[in-house]
Amino acid sequence: MMKNLKLVLALLLIAVFPFGCMVGPKYVQPEQPKTESFLNGDHSTDTTNTVRTIKWSTIFNDPVLIGLIEKGLQNNFDLKIAIARLEQAKANLGIAKADLYPSFQYSGQVNSAESFLQSSSAFANMSWELDFWGKYRHQNKALQNDLLATDEARKVVLSDIVSNIAISYFQLRDFDNQLEITIHTLETRQKAYDIINERFKSGYVAELDKVQIEQQVAIAEANIPAIKRQITALENSISILIGQVPQPIQRGKTNSELLILTTFPTSVPSALLENRPDVKATELSYRSANEKIGVAQAMRYPSFNIAALAGFTSVKVADLFSDTSYLQNIGAGVTGPIFNFGKNRRRVEVNRQIAEERKLNFQKTYLIAISEVENSLQNVAMYKEEWTARNKQVVAAQTNYDLSNARYYNGYVSYLEVLDAQRSLFEAQLSLSQLTQKQLTSMIQLYKALGGGWSF
Repeated sequence: MMKNLKLVLALLLIAVFPFGCMVGPKYVQPEQPKTESFLNGDHSTDTTNTVRTIKWSTIFNDPVLIGLIEKGLQNNFDLKIAIARLEQAKANLGIAKADLYPSFQYSGQVNSAESFLQSSSAFANMSWELDFWGKYRHQNKALQNDLLATDEARKVVLSDIVSNIAISYFQLRDFDNQLEITIHTLETRQKAYDIINERFKSGYVAELDKVQIEQQVAIAEANIPAIKRQITALENSISILIGQVPQPIQRGKTNSELLILTTFPTSVPSALLENRPDVKATELSYRSANEKIGVAQAMRYPSFNIAALAGFTSVKVADLFSDTSYLQNIGAGVTGPIFNFGKNRRRVEVNRQIAEERKLNFQKTYLIAISEVENSLQNVAMYKEEWTARNKQVVAAQTNYDLSNARYYNGYVSYLEVLDAQRSLFEAQLSLSQLTQKQLTSMIQLYKALGGGWSF
C-alpha cells in the first residue's frame, strides 16, 4: 500500500511540473503604420474621445427608423446565425478544456457460465494525458481566441444590420421623394400639354410644340413605374433585413427632415484596433493561429500518460464483490514519435504559414479600415459642399423655368426653351434628392468606419 502511495505522489508531481513547460512562440502584436491623425479629419478636435461612446440610437431623430433597426436586431437571420456560431465556439472551448483533466470511465459485464473464457467484472478507470509540453493549453488559448473572434464577428453583423437598414431606408425615402417629384412634373407637363393641344387645335401654335410636350409627358410617365420598381425592391430588401415576409415598409420622416449627428470624434488611426470589430476579429484569428503553432510543436515531443484502475473481477458471479475479487492498479506510460518522414515538422511549418497568412490579413484589414475612414471623412465634407451647390442650382432652375414659361405664353420664345428649362429643373431636383440621401448615408458610413457604438 505504501509503495502505491509513493507511486501516486510521484505521478502527481509529474502532473504538476509540466505547467511550466510550454513549447511554441509567444504572441507579439505586428507593427502597424503609425500616424497621429487622419488626413481628412478635423485636426482641431480632441482625438482622445472615441466614437464608441456614441450609441447608434442617438444619431437618428426618426422613431420609425429606430423601430425598424430594433426589429432587425431581434429578427435578422444573419445575426441569429452569428449567435449560433458563437454558441458553437463556446461549446468547442468547453470540449478542449476537458482535455486538461483526467477522464473517468466505467465498465462491467456478467457471465452466468463459469466455464466462459471472460470473467464477470465491474471496473472504474482513470486515464490522463499530462500536458507536459503545453499542447492542450495552447489548444485552449487558440479556442479562446477563436471564441473572442467569433464574438467580434457577431458585432460586425450587428454593425452591418444597423447601417444596412439605415442606408436602405434613406434610399427608400429618396425614391419616395423622386416619385413625388416625377408625379408633380408629370402633372405640370400634362397641364401644359392640355393648354398647348387646345392652342394647336385653334391654330395658334405649330404641331411641333404639341409633339414636343407630348414627348415630355411620356418621359415622365415612363419614369414612374421605374421608380416604383426600385421602391418595391428596397422594401423587400428591408423586409429581409428585419426578418419578415416582404411587405410595405412604414415611412417616417423624409430625408430632408431627417437629422443625423453631424460630428463624430475621429480619434487617432490606432484607435481602430480597439474600435472596429472586424480589425479585432482578424487580430484574434492571428492569435489563435499563433497558439496552434505551439500545438503542432508539442506533438513532436513525447506524451506522458497516467492510468489507474480499480474494481472487481471473478469467475463466479456470486463472488464478484467479495474482498478476494478486488483489484487495483496504477501505471504511467510514455509514447512519442521516432521517425515519420518529417510529417510532424511539416505540420509545424503549415501552422507557421497559416499564422503568417492571418497576420498579413490582420495588417491588411487595419489598412482597409484607415482607408474607409479617410474615404468617409472626405465624402461627408464633399457631399456637404456639393449639396449646397445643387440646392443653388434647383433655385436657379426653378426661376429659369418660371421665366421661360412666361416668355413662351407671351410669344417671345419657342416652346423648346421651356422644355429645356423644365428638363434642367427636373434633373436638378432629382440630383438634389439623391445628394440628400448620400449625405445621410455618408454619415452612417463614417460612424461605422470609425467603429461606432454598436453594442447593445
